[in-house]
Amino acid sequence: MAIEIKAPTFPESVADGTVATWHKKPGDAVKRDELIVDIETDKVVLEVLATADGVLGAIVKNEGDTVLSDEVLGSIGEGSAAAAAPAAAAAPAAAAPAEAGEEDPVAAPAARKLAEENGINIASVAGTGKGGRVTKEDVVAAVAAKKAAPAAAPAKAAAPAAAAPVFAAGDRVEKRVPMTRVRATVAKRLVEAQSNMAMLTTFNEVDMTEVMALRSKYKDLFEKSHNGVRLGFMSFFVKAATEALKRFPAVNASIDGADIVYHGYADVGVAVSSDRGLVVPVLRNAELMSLAEIEGGIATFGKKARDGKLSMDEMTGGTFTITNGGTFGSMMSTPIVNPPQAAILGMHNILQRPMAINGQVVIRPMMYLALSYDHRLIDGKEAVTFLVTIKNLLEDPARLLLDI
Repeated sequence: MAIEIKAPTFPESVADGTVATWHKKPGDAVKRDELIVDIETDKVVLEVLATADGVLGAIVKNEGDTVLSDEVLGSIGEGSAAAAAPAAAAAPAAAAPAEAGEEDPVAAPAARKLAEENGINIASVAGTGKGGRVTKEDVVAAVAAKKAAPAAAPAKAAAPAAAAPVFAAGDRVEKRVPMTRVRATVAKRLVEAQSNMAMLTTFNEVDMTEVMALRSKYKDLFEKSHNGVRLGFMSFFVKAATEALKRFPAVNASIDGADIVYHGYADVGVAVSSDRGLVVPVLRNAELMSLAEIEGGIATFGKKARDGKLSMDEMTGGTFTITNGGTFGSMMSTPIVNPPQAAILGMHNILQRPMAINGQVVIRPMMYLALSYDHRLIDGKEAVTFLVTIKNLLEDPARLLLDI
């Protein structure tokens, strides 16, 4: 009896999805909870897992097809790895035929467990034991072979990153590729933001001397005390931003029709670059988080973004956003507000520059800050004072601990 493979149940904010990658072909053996197909939505890529052991049957929705919530993608029929790939099963027997009257080649318990832990199909491993029995050493060799050629497996999953082709010098050719759903959604939202908002940007600069000295002094002890969590600059900016948001609630608000919605919490989105484009996972109640909790959360988001594992919930909401173009060397930019939020803070590159301090020219590590805001909700005075507050807190980070 065939079991239907269905698309996930999408949240109300997601109308449909696109089949991104089939990881199995019809006739391939599948195991329960094994990844079968990726569905790309406007925000994240959702993984569809097998609900039972068997063999992948007919595929109803091919790569690139649009699918609705709970729509049938294909089916899983009865069968096993041996049935789906008789050649693979027969190969070990041919290499080491079983003695007359002996059972078919099997795998040692330790070998079977090791194969499962490493995602190895035991039927594809050539057994060198008596009668073709698969030993632990056989599986170890198969795992080593799998790790030796990692590029072959993820090549298909990494396809969105290869959207911009490389041409040889002098080529007068063109290549047309479809825009990914994530990129299309980002493009649409950015245009809407500029069309529907009275958006302005104010700039300032911050002397990073004290933050850098604090980080340099305590980074090793911090990492040791917090189970390997590294102390970066972003946690200082998140803490400074959440403190400033308490003092200027309009910057943490949003417009809903004719109403202004003031949020009694700070859900801070942190822009993260991934192969599929820019994503903005959200630190919930960031105003209550410690520096270690912020850094740990950001590190987790970064890994999930690279692996395509961010969930809908982690990408939804947010009352304020921070983006760091300085990671890529940006000196100055005007970030675009992410609706329905009212403001976004842009960090930039840190450069040693000559500054006049107490009548003397000294070299200081300086960073330009940019705050883009919706002028319908936030007045210029509020925006400028908000950014100055962040500057002052970062230049004297003890104020973050003293709440002054």
